[in-house]
Amino acid sequence: MPESPSPAQRAAIEAHRRRFEELKRELQQLEYFCKGTVLRRMMKCGKAQCACQADPAKRHGPYFEWTYKASGKTVNVKLAPETAPLYRAASGQYRKLKTVLNRLERLSQTGLRHQAKLAQSTRHDV
Repeated sequence: MPESPSPAQRAAIEAHRRRFEELKRELQQLEYFCKGTVLRRMMKCGKAQCACQADPAKRHGPYFEWTYKASGKTVNVKLAPETAPLYRAASGQYRKLKTVLNRLERLSQTGLRHQAKLAQSTRHDV
């Protein structure tokens, strides 16, 4: 006759299941996302006599760029100042997505180990 899980085993499995469900809800709350970084740049122009050549405080800008990797290459996209906050928020959402997925993976591995131990102990008891 198979041995039922101990109260401690049941509690551990239930705690993992609850945390897994919480993380799934966090995934559902994500907004639009994109990988990459939004950069704010101050640039020198090509005019030799311009003050921006000598004084970093007098550089032109700010100019915004969204930078990300695609097929092993860095891609830079110029952004209008009005769109930079949208892309910055989206890249933050992407980092949050990766964090939640990493947590889900670790929790899944732990939960699977608990279930595997339980299945083995049940099989050995038959």
